[in-house]
Amino acid sequence: MKYYIKTFGCQQNHADSERIEADFKSRGYTKAHSYKSANYVIINTCMIRQSAENRVYGLVDNLGKIKQAKLKKGEVFKIIITGCMIGIVYRDKTGKYLKLLKQRMVNADEFMPIEEVGFNLPPVRTDKTSAWVPISNGCNNFCTFCIVPFTRGREISRPYENVISECLELKKRGYKNVMLLGQNVNSYGADLIVGEKKIKNLSPIYVKHLGRYRIPTLFPHLLDEVAQMGFEKVEFMSSNPWDFSDELIDVIAKNKNISRSLHLPVQSGDDAVLKRMNRWYTSDEYLVLISKIKAQIPNIKFTTDIIVGFCGETDEEFQNTVALCKKVGFSWAYVSMYSPRFNTAATKVFKDDVPHTVKKKRWLILENLINQPRLKLNRSSLK
Repeated sequence: MKYYIKTFGCQQNHADSERIEADFKSRGYTKAHSYKSANYVIINTCMIRQSAENRVYGLVDNLGKIKQAKLKKGEVFKIIITGCMIGIVYRDKTGKYLKLLKQRMVNADEFMPIEEVGFNLPPVRTDKTSAWVPISNGCNNFCTFCIVPFTRGREISRPYENVISECLELKKRGYKNVMLLGQNVNSYGADLIVGEKKIKNLSPIYVKHLGRYRIPTLFPHLLDEVAQMGFEKVEFMSSNPWDFSDELIDVIAKNKNISRSLHLPVQSGDDAVLKRMNRWYTSDEYLVLISKIKAQIPNIKFTTDIIVGFCGETDEEFQNTVALCKKVGFSWAYVSMYSPRFNTAATKVFKDDVPHTVKKKRWLILENLINQPRLKLNRSSLK
């Protein structure tokens, strides 16, 4: 039996696929070089935007032709769907989304929750110098536009010692770079600390935000310990501005091998839009954090996520985002046009009332402001 894995989405999904591959290899299956030579096709899905969801539907439709041809020859061919689209199936108690998926993907043979693939086997990594290391899964921050809490559930941290052991093993095997992954790495460990319980006698760090102390976190301790292992580069993804502690800034500043490119999603530069998004900061608070980080780490560069055309976004509100981008000077921005996501608060409370033509225009403005100059610079450096 041969398997083929197709992955859509972020680094976390790709890290999940490495564990899926380990699971299939443990069964004695071998890796196929294409869909046509496979007996099992596993599609690890993303549904952060409608376009990602549509690509999955298109692929399953195309695989249906291969499936019919294989079955006529008496060969085994199964299509297994996993990842974020299946995460929501098992969290949607109404059954509406499962019904929708069965209608849209009639050729799918199995819907497999990613939770069925654990950490009991070492992931199969094709890159021999850089590795993804998941430290948590899920998210407790219900941004109104975001489906992640519904696809991956509430935040669950991997045991501290498990993460450390995996990183030590990677260093032993000669890996030079690691990236620590989570939907919000800043809050790592909040669920591991119960009452006065401590992990490795580490005192939890509390982030003060909006005049009060939020959750305890162990992430600065974890990041510092991984950085001290001697990797050439240590990165992490992704972090929320409201959980970014002073201690975390200190850890990055003192460890020169922690990447000087920091991904810090802003989503919008307008306070009213941020409030509708349920993002717990203002544009000024975001800029203060940026200034604080720059003051301690002068050579730092920032990348970000921005959504244009969110429900009710006016021209003035969009221009506030443009102004913030100019003040920060992002080295790259992942700009997306808002699309409604199943079961999110935005679909229940707001209207998707910004025309697609306006979204596309705003997308182009930010693309030309932030990303195109960088692409032109890279092209010129190659000449």
